[in-house]
Amino acid sequence: MLKDFKSFLLQGNVVELAVAVVIGAAFGKVVQGLLDGFINPLLAALVGKPDITGFGGFTINHAHFSLGILLNAVLNFVLIAAAIFFAVILPLKKLQERRVRGIEPEPEAVPEDILLLREIRDALGGRQI
Repeated sequence: MLKDFKSFLLQGNVVELAVAVVIGAAFGKVVQGLLDGFINPLLAALVGKPDITGFGGFTINHAHFSLGILLNAVLNFVLIAAAIFFAVILPLKKLQERRVRGIEPEPEAVPEDILLLREIRDALGGRQI
């Protein structure tokens, strides 16, 4: 069981996923800083309130409703999606188009000696010590 757990942890997919989560969290903080430091104050200045979350609030039978909280969440979602699209998806799409047209060279193939060394490493890694 411990051997299987070690194998699971050392798989490339798990490591790549962990890196993606960390990078995603860091990117989320950058976008959140943009929202908190620029976009939300700009919108708050337009509606005349210090914070957009206070926009459109009302109370019914001691229950407070806030349209601003919903608008803030939707705005955050749209801006994060836009940032991911323009900073990640669009450049990768352009790079792929360049490769298809032959402007950007394809990555070099891995030499056979490196492939052989990887096979040996993987075979040795599967042995129980």
